[in-house]
Amino acid sequence: MSINSAMLAGVSGLVANSSALAAISDNIANVNTVGYKRNAINFSNVVTSQAAAGRYSAGGVQGSLHSYTSQQGLLQTTGSSTDIGISGDGFFVVTEKSVPLTPADSRLFTRAGSFTIDADGYLVNNAGYYLQGWPVQTDGTVDANPSDMNRMNSINIKNISSAVRPTTDISIKGNLDSAQTISPGEAGYANTAAASMASYAANPATGTRPDFTMQMSVIDSLGNSHNVAVSFLKDAAAPNQWHAEVYATPASDISGGTPAGQIAAGLVRFTSDGALDTSVYAGSLFADMANPEVSIGASSAAAGVRWASGIGVDAQDITFDFGGAADKVGALTQLSAASTLKGIGNNGAPVGEVAGVSIDEKGFISAIFDNGEVRQIAQVAIATFANPDGLSQVSGNAYRNSISSGDFSLKKPSEGGAGDLAGSSLEASTVDLSAEFTGLITTQRAYSASSKIILTADQMLEELINIKR
Repeated sequence: MSINSAMLAGVSGLVANSSALAAISDNIANVNTVGYKRNAINFSNVVTSQAAAGRYSAGGVQGSLHSYTSQQGLLQTTGSSTDIGISGDGFFVVTEKSVPLTPADSRLFTRAGSFTIDADGYLVNNAGYYLQGWPVQTDGTVDANPSDMNRMNSINIKNISSAVRPTTDISIKGNLDSAQTISPGEAGYANTAAASMASYAANPATGTRPDFTMQMSVIDSLGNSHNVAVSFLKDAAAPNQWHAEVYATPASDISGGTPAGQIAAGLVRFTSDGALDTSVYAGSLFADMANPEVSIGASSAAAGVRWASGIGVDAQDITFDFGGAADKVGALTQLSAASTLKGIGNNGAPVGEVAGVSIDEKGFISAIFDNGEVRQIAQVAIATFANPDGLSQVSGNAYRNSISSGDFSLKKPSEGGAGDLAGSSLEASTVDLSAEFTGLITTQRAYSASSKIILTADQMLEELINIKR
């Protein structure tokens, strides 16, 4: 009868508004949860078939959950370099364990980018989920596939090898005194074991004493530091010409040099205005003075100037920037001033350990070493869905894909509709407290009104029962 249907409609109102209250409570409780997306109960009426004309049977109301998963939260800057926020579509791919991962292990999706480095070096968020990404190959590329989760690994910051940057360029700023008097030993100078400047460095009792020497260090492929000197001796044959030698100290660091330890020898010429003259190659210190490069062979090489076999390092090409090329920053001059070394720039770096982490807008996670080296180790993947609001919620502010959401597609950040990444940022909750408190009031009133329906229907049934009396 209609009174019974009215009572049941009131019950459905109580149930639906109880669910709405629960959703609002969840929203308010998670107002400060990173990446949280608000939920709401949407109401729809229930219509029953009418048994007879002139009579109405109430159907009531039903509530259905709607998750505003696709709603963008405000990005807020933080002080942590491992925090990541997504601006736009997509989710981080995370797992419940770090390693070993198999195809059977579930992959979850989240917008909560509050990652930190755990004791094992993995990036893990506050819910304990491990961030997944494509490893960066040795050539700087990533093996990305839009549908293959198994190509991604849990990103580890600490378990990577130490970084070494071998020296490839030495920039020299200095001056050779144009008024330098000719050394008495210049007459007997020769690039031999008995009369070279390299021999003098090994034993002052032999060789020829240089007029000026510049000392510098060279980092090899293992991070060892070697002392290398460039010595100059004013040539009596021409006013703007100097003998020069590049050699290692001690000489035992180099094999195949003649004399021992020598890497290069020849002339350095200057123009009449004191600038380095790169127009003459014959007999020069370097084969091409405009691109002054020396090659040191690997320790394992059988011949030529090479690193000593006891060192066990790779071959190395080193450019000595004397200022002969337009794109070089060094400057070696010959002016009427005391010979001096003004500065040396060396792009080499010894062994370094991880000191920090940086994340760029393309999702590349780089390890920053304490020797200044920066190495890309992984790229964060972004998973997108046709209907992100259809994802199934999981504890820890994460989601699983469902029939409603459709399958995932893995993309690089900022590509193919995927959102941009912002390092040192977090996405705030999408909860609006003013709207939620207003919802509390309207839900409370609707709940009270539904209870009144039940009370009124009860009173009418009581009147009906009292007819018999």
